[in-house]
Amino acid sequence: MRVRCLVALLMVCAAVPLRAQEVRVGDVAALREAVRAAQPGTTILIAPGQYEGGLWFENIHGQEGKPITLAGADPANPPRFVGKTEAFHFAEASYLTLRDLSVSGQSGNGINIDDGGTFETPAHHVVLERLRVSDIGPTGNHDGLKLSGLDDFLIRDCTVERWGGSGIDMVGCHRGRIEACAFKTSDTAGSNAIQNKGGTSDILIRKNRFDYCGDRAINIGGSTGLQFFRPKVEGFEARAITVEGNVFVGSVAAVAFVGVDGAVVRFNTIIRPGKWALRILQETTAPGFVPCRNGAFTDNLIVFRSDQWGEGGCNIGPGTAPQTFVFARNAWYCEDRPDRSQPTSPTIETGGVCGIKPLFVNEATGDFAQQADSPLKAYGYGALPAGEPQ
Repeated sequence: MRVRCLVALLMVCAAVPLRAQEVRVGDVAALREAVRAAQPGTTILIAPGQYEGGLWFENIHGQEGKPITLAGADPANPPRFVGKTEAFHFAEASYLTLRDLSVSGQSGNGINIDDGGTFETPAHHVVLERLRVSDIGPTGNHDGLKLSGLDDFLIRDCTVERWGGSGIDMVGCHRGRIEACAFKTSDTAGSNAIQNKGGTSDILIRKNRFDYCGDRAINIGGSTGLQFFRPKVEGFEARAITVEGNVFVGSVAAVAFVGVDGAVVRFNTIIRPGKWALRILQETTAPGFVPCRNGAFTDNLIVFRSDQWGEGGCNIGPGTAPQTFVFARNAWYCEDRPDRSQPTSPTIETGGVCGIKPLFVNEATGDFAQQADSPLKAYGYGALPAGEPQ
């Protein structure tokens, strides 16, 4: 009996292979050893409990079809990585999966994944799934997930709460997808839930929930020092960004197009933004940068109040090209003054409707699905067509 108990204890407290390519760990030292020894296809299962943050790894590489996976052994009780500047930092990783982990209380960033400063060899093929990230940094540039030079990635079913800068900050990231995630903080000046900047392109942000996510729930673009653009400066902060099928509650602005060369915001439900539904801005003005241009804002449902509404809901900054933006088939409703539902867009909207009240399933509990008899069922997140965006 004593032998059996000892074996069981070692399986939790040390890195002991259970079968080919699977390892269980129960302390930080064993986790470090297991990650550094991992081969393509290795799954490292981390026991429930509290662990100290500050884990840094470089050149961790799986293979196509054989990722290296770090996962909570019990998804219902994920291991908690608490404190230090960062919980995890992976430099130049590829074919890596993080799943069913909780990180909180870091003073810098929750999880940092980057190219190690070698812009020509980005980190790539990373999956972040069912992560819980919370209470990151004080106010300022402290992010839940910090991604720099990361290509071909998926972030799915994660919860990010209470951060200083961005819930997810992307600098020079490409071909990524963020879906079915939840973001919640407060409308603190300077913060946002998702930021796409520094040459970021080909990003799909789909079917997420944003509650009170700062100045700009989604910052499509931004302001980046030229030395940080990845892989190189190409004259835009962001390009080919699609934001669709999301729900936004609060935030000063739901979305901001900032130094963008092409982005689509469609089939979203936007509830009571603090001032604007959208902004069109230019913050990077170095030679060779295009003015913010070629955006599309279509098929969205926007519910707002007249006392929380500025500039007709669309803020246009200097140095932009608002005449290149398309507005089409949006539904606008001012709930306290329906007669003031007409927005002010920089170009003539086609097919838009104003002043019609949507019927939500349960607005009091935050369920903004529309009832079967709602007159605005063709607008907002519930109307997003099935399948992938064209």
